[in-house]
Amino acid sequence: MKHRVYLALLLVFFTSAQAVEYKDVNRAASQISFTFEQVQQQMYGTFRDFEGTLTFDTQKPEAGHALLKIQLASINAGSADTNDELQRASWFDTSTYPVGVYESTGIKALGDNRFKVSGNLTIKGITRPVDVDVVLKEESGIGVFDGQFILKRDDFKIGEGEWVGNSVVSNDIHIKFKMVAPQR
Repeated sequence: MKHRVYLALLLVFFTSAQAVEYKDVNRAASQISFTFEQVQQQMYGTFRDFEGTLTFDTQKPEAGHALLKIQLASINAGSADTNDELQRASWFDTSTYPVGVYESTGIKALGDNRFKVSGNLTIKGITRPVDVDVVLKEESGIGVFDGQFILKRDDFKIGEGEWVGNSVVSNDIHIKFKMVAPQR
């Protein structure tokens, strides 16, 4: 009987010791970048200004929630002229739609600290479901959530008029992010 009690206590201890909770996003340590092709050359860019909230428990990933708000005018696509062009109505129309938003609707554990985050992405007033593959790396009380997905420009009317199609700028924009959150 005594051994069963110790065994039960050990199981409770190890089960609770494995649960790790993360909350909020450390903006200074996090980043959002993207790559695309322009006239068949690989291009790179970032968004400098964004905020995120995150609630995530490694033992209950399905109960997690993520919200990311990106100031679209903070884009850096390599040159001042390009950055200015991307503010216009045919691209992000930042005077009308200054913020892009991603909000999770579900998280599924895939094993080996990999997760599928389902959610809705809203850009230019258009909302589309987007699934994001995420890998969690745990380092000294910090959770590093690395993720990526492909954004289809035409789904959000990004690059209208002469910019429609793939002839100058690829329709596929490869989004990568690193969200850093402390343990709670």
